[in-house]
Amino acid sequence: MSASKPQPLAIGVIGAGGIAAKLHLPQLQEIPGLTIAKLAGRKMDRLKLLSKRHGGEPVTDFAAVIDDPRIDGVVVATPHPLHVAWGIKALEAGKHVFMQKPLASTIEDADRFVAACEKSDRVVYCLPQLNFPAVMAIRDLIAEGALGKVSGAHSRFSHGGPEIYYAEVRDLLGEEPLMPGEKLWFFEAGEAAVGALFDMGVYAIARLVAVLGSAMRVMGMAAILDKPSQVEDTASLLIEFESGTIATAETGWCDGARTGRLTVHGSFGRAEQYGYRPTTAKLYQLASKTREDVPPTESDVDCSKYRFQNAHEQWVECIRNGTRPELETPQAARHITEIMLAGLKSAKSGQAVALKTRLK
Repeated sequence: MSASKPQPLAIGVIGAGGIAAKLHLPQLQEIPGLTIAKLAGRKMDRLKLLSKRHGGEPVTDFAAVIDDPRIDGVVVATPHPLHVAWGIKALEAGKHVFMQKPLASTIEDADRFVAACEKSDRVVYCLPQLNFPAVMAIRDLIAEGALGKVSGAHSRFSHGGPEIYYAEVRDLLGEEPLMPGEKLWFFEAGEAAVGALFDMGVYAIARLVAVLGSAMRVMGMAAILDKPSQVEDTASLLIEFESGTIATAETGWCDGARTGRLTVHGSFGRAEQYGYRPTTAKLYQLASKTREDVPPTESDVDCSKYRFQNAHEQWVECIRNGTRPELETPQAARHITEIMLAGLKSAKSGQAVALKTRLK
């Protein structure tokens, strides 16, 4: 018997620029039964090129995506401060929403978005890259007690900066290279509102929340070390979780070798995910309780329980099955936004900042 055809879905993209060209559209195009209906952006020449490659009507009016009755779901890929406004409009129009990270640059916007989501029956997907088998398997190890009492964790996600990302995007779109001294919106406080912490640190913090749960208190330090930026290009947070675990999250735009890492330490051992490999992790466990120099045992973590999907596949599968993401929720995105804002506040004041909300 042949498999049934997947439910057809039409998707629109708001803010169809660099990240849509590099990530959203190629991944969406791979999903059976899905069509790109409209691409909305500021630059018509880009839109026409993307339309030729991936389909979809190119428009410069973002509202045209919201108002199109054919469209089932909307990918919001605008600059950070515009995410929530368009996400809420999409929900109010009855669309499913895929929200590009970070959720918002203010807690007021994050609260408004969560409130709108809780009034809606639509599938909302935030914080991509949490459903990696390695992350889920480490979460299982903690729950099963394989690490013992979790005492600490460290997560770092960083790269060489937005200018490297934009050079790749311009190559991808066949555009002229960046000119020396050319301004990028990522570096402008008025356009981006926030810096490396929200751009890359969101991944590090999201993984810590995924495996450790709710945070209680944050201390942070942030700096501008190397980029022509009005917002931080480097940041580190010290986070106290409800469980008592103390974790560190590091990020930056000054890491030319690029780093992606999650490590969780416990009284019986530690688990590690290195690099950007989504399906592999290592487990190191205590080999002797009486000999300090006996090395821990090393083994591969069994990640096979979880099927690897890119974020768009998971979103579409939830829509078709009438389910909701387990980790990539608006509430989790709001909590992570509060952590990051608390980190920036602490960096200015030099004081720890208590968080007002917890995950349910």
